[in-house]
Amino acid sequence: MTPRPPCRPLPADGRFLQAIAPTPLVPVRLDSEGPTIWCKLEFLNPSGSTKDRIARYMLEKAWRLGELCPGGEVVEASSGSTSIALALASAQMGLKFTAVMPEGVTGERVLTIRAYGGNVELVPRDSGIRGAIARSEEIARERKAFAPRQFENPDNAEAHRVWTGQEILSQVPGGLVHAVVSGVGTGGTVVGLYQAFAEAGCPVAPFVARPISGLGTDIECCSFSSRVPGVVDGLSRLYREADLPGLVELNVSDEVAMSTARALIRRGFPVGPSSGLNYAAAVEAAKRLGPQAQVVTIFPDRMERYFSTELLQPRA
Repeated sequence: MTPRPPCRPLPADGRFLQAIAPTPLVPVRLDSEGPTIWCKLEFLNPSGSTKDRIARYMLEKAWRLGELCPGGEVVEASSGSTSIALALASAQMGLKFTAVMPEGVTGERVLTIRAYGGNVELVPRDSGIRGAIARSEEIARERKAFAPRQFENPDNAEAHRVWTGQEILSQVPGGLVHAVVSGVGTGGTVVGLYQAFAEAGCPVAPFVARPISGLGTDIECCSFSSRVPGVVDGLSRLYREADLPGLVELNVSDEVAMSTARALIRRGFPVGPSSGLNYAAAVEAAKRLGPQAQVVTIFPDRMERYFSTELLQPRA
């Protein structure tokens, strides 16, 4: 009989992560003549983004399995929200954390990670997120650190299937979702939410929002837009069209995504560019599906990590 792996109880002293209430799901309509979109306010998570979900889920699982122990180290390649979420979760669990990021990331992000006690190692800007991933793997081998590997770890999507998705199903009227709309970073959000809704019997259609511009790429790991976070083609191993029957990709100009994010901020939602992208795409999905469709999307992160970017800078 195969022995069971070790299971270590989670640390408890001062650890508020296990007491977090569900984030709200609220109806939002920016245009009085437009559709109402059900928006999950993930910017209300402790570190300010939906990445708190995957950080907590992956680290807690590794802890229970004995892959992490008090004083252990976590290392991850991420240019933004995942690194911040892992820094917070590591601080809560008494772990060391190292973020590997491309040069040029906003100072707000670096300062936040360091404030939680995390380390930041920068790789050349030209090497981008792929270079950061390669360096994080080197660190993991050298220091025997735990690497969550968000772009390929199925627990990324699983966190949203068993956690975020179940919250939404309990919050949306009638427990019914007709469409889920999300941009693709690692792919974990849209894959996990689609699985949760489909497995619950919802006639759900998956829509992926893709920001488009002609300006090239930047360190935010985006192949399509230099202004709104996205995904490098072929980098995610979680996002596969075959796993999302009926998938529809919606192109949204990055100017529309940015202006929509600003409109949401003026309405009192302290969000970043990806929320503008998601909302704009959700409006298009709702128009295609008709007025009776309940369309769900995510507001992934908070505006404070974009203070030095064009989102919040005075415009000429």
